[in-house]
Amino acid sequence: MLEVAQIRSHFPALAEGAAHFDGAGGTQTADVVADAVRETMLSAISNRSTFTRAEQRAEEVVRRSRAALADLLDADPGGVVFGRSMTSLTFEFSRTLAKTWQPGDEIVLSRLDHDANVRPWVLAAQSVGATVRWIDFDPETGELEDVGAHLSERTRLVAVTGASNLIGTKPALRPIADAVHAAGALFFVDAVHLSAHAPVSLADFGADFLACSPYKFFGPHCGVVAAAPELLAELQPDKLAPSSNSVPERFELGTLPYELMAGVTAAIDFIAAISPGEGTTRRERLVSSLGAIETHEEALRSKIETGLSELSALSPITVWSRAAQRTPTLLLTFAEHAAADAYPFLAERGINAPAGSFYAYETARRLGLGPAGGLRFGLAPYNNDEDVDRLLSGLREFLTR
Repeated sequence: MLEVAQIRSHFPALAEGAAHFDGAGGTQTADVVADAVRETMLSAISNRSTFTRAEQRAEEVVRRSRAALADLLDADPGGVVFGRSMTSLTFEFSRTLAKTWQPGDEIVLSRLDHDANVRPWVLAAQSVGATVRWIDFDPETGELEDVGAHLSERTRLVAVTGASNLIGTKPALRPIADAVHAAGALFFVDAVHLSAHAPVSLADFGADFLACSPYKFFGPHCGVVAAAPELLAELQPDKLAPSSNSVPERFELGTLPYELMAGVTAAIDFIAAISPGEGTTRRERLVSSLGAIETHEEALRSKIETGLSELSALSPITVWSRAAQRTPTLLLTFAEHAAADAYPFLAERGINAPAGSFYAYETARRLGLGPAGGLRFGLAPYNNDEDVDRLLSGLREFLTR
């Protein structure tokens, strides 16, 4: 069981009094993360090298951050690539990988995905004359259809989400990876949403590339892609002439944001300490803590779902998050009210639950919701029963006003 009060004490933003159900768009920031950012920015630091203390500090910040992310993602530190955002990194990798594609090659994408794992690949395919094939999902269940049916000898890459940021569906990634690799293709997994709610593993998922965004798990705004260093060494991204050609540096444009990297390390260490169990390594502690987070969030999700079922008797509610395996993320619409109206109504009552399609354009279209999307509740470890009670009370007031 999580010590939720202890967790909440590390989030100064919660003192403002709002109940945050906007975690799927980015969590609040832990104090230890802000402290690490501040300390790094105020310390003597410079470009990375080995002579001055400032140079050594920069090198150490980078080393520690790659190591922390490698533990979180179950990857090799030498394959951890930093970028401004997951979106910008995916664009960079799509352009780089497209150099190896030919007209008639096939790229397979999912309609469950955030557009950051869709549009970069679509544009890259168009640039070389490759064909885009789509994996659909069942709107009634939220489950992704069989990926194998879309693969062929011309498939070069398959990009699939680890969890839908709109409806929470968690596809079974390992079977997809096995089918993708049997077809001789590469597998890119967007774990931005998943990594905040459950243990993730480049190795166990069978992914060739695994992307995440630390601001989804208490950290600063930046993006990360992890891959095997040997795979990265085969790729030639566009870069400046004097930039390092070593891996992973060849993929990192400009000077790294040392303060943000220090904040990422602090965020991962914070998670590892939440419920470490008997773990001796940081990876073991992270798996234990994320397992405890998953249990806590699922209990709150279940409470919300029960409450929504009761409220639906007052005014019909459609909950679109229905997959057997899903994150604590709920998307809903109302038969007699606009979801867009619920958003400001709840906000006026200190309940942060936004409405929209949240860049999951293909998903919202497939559900028939379009750009308006729905009202989304995204849980985080600092949410508690009182937050849920406020949410359900606010919704009751909205539906019966």
